[in-house]
Amino acid sequence: MKPTDFATHLTEFLSVYLPRQKNASKNTIASYRDTFKLLLRFCLEQKDIPVEKLNMSMLSHVIITDFLEWLEEERKCCIATRNQRLAAIHSFFRYAQYEEPSGILHFQKIIALPIKKAPKPSVPHLTPETMKLLLSQPDKMTAKGRRDITLLSVLYDSGCRVQELIDLKIRNVILDNPAVLILTGKGNKIRRVPLMRNTLVLLQNYLQEHSLDKDWKRDYPLFINKQRNKLTKEGIAYIISQYVGPAKRMSASMPKKVTPHMFRHSKAVHLLQADVNLIYIRDFLGHQDVRTTEIYAKCDSELKRQAIANAYPDIVDNNLPDWNKDAALLDWLSNLK
Repeated sequence: MKPTDFATHLTEFLSVYLPRQKNASKNTIASYRDTFKLLLRFCLEQKDIPVEKLNMSMLSHVIITDFLEWLEEERKCCIATRNQRLAAIHSFFRYAQYEEPSGILHFQKIIALPIKKAPKPSVPHLTPETMKLLLSQPDKMTAKGRRDITLLSVLYDSGCRVQELIDLKIRNVILDNPAVLILTGKGNKIRRVPLMRNTLVLLQNYLQEHSLDKDWKRDYPLFINKQRNKLTKEGIAYIISQYVGPAKRMSASMPKKVTPHMFRHSKAVHLLQADVNLIYIRDFLGHQDVRTTEIYAKCDSELKRQAIANAYPDIVDNNLPDWNKDAALLDWLSNLK
């Protein structure tokens, strides 16, 4: 059976265009792949179109719209997930219009499908006090506790994404002055973030304790599980959850659930509260656009209050007369019915 044009374009898109030309990360490629797995399933189950017969002309803007509605209504996906799937489809058809110019009008109808607006959620983060409390929970008298306090401190102090933490190797930890972590972020973009003194000491002790400061171990993962494999996102989430419960019992302000990404959010908000320039925070977090970083400024009500208070003009007079000294006024108010 001759391959369809859709099969040819999708194979080239996922195996050549994204990894070699766009230098997309493994996570991005996996996300795009999952989008098309769902689309193929939708076409088979809802439209009765088997994979081997699906071609580019069948994938109209009407079918894509139906697919997006199916994601929301049948699979109960949130708007953010719906938009993520549409972004992958947009990317594929932008690629296809250059590979097959004869279908450009057909493809551009799909590219024109709009992203659905969604309410912007507040950015969940911990206060400096609750973060300090959480980081004090691991037992430093045990090897596991020392591993966990080092891991959580690196996660917070570097503001890294959880996948960036998972991918850290020994060679990415530079202990010489200036001490830095070399992080590989989205799109395989590399950035260097400074290590603060306390986290640096924790890392030095951790590497020595586990004999990871050897040259031949430079390509070992920085943090591993019991099977001596690098940790997973679920594994890191589990480590955090072990300490949230005890911290919650000590402070009512501790959220019931703390995700790995909340460490990154918290670091960003704390840097803003310390008056660090937004451009520096953007580079520290590895954001491509400063508008992404601005969400942290919008989420912090205390930061807004302080900024307004600092710029508050002394116009409103707070010197009010003492009504208790006005006997006639008090008598009149008492007789009101």
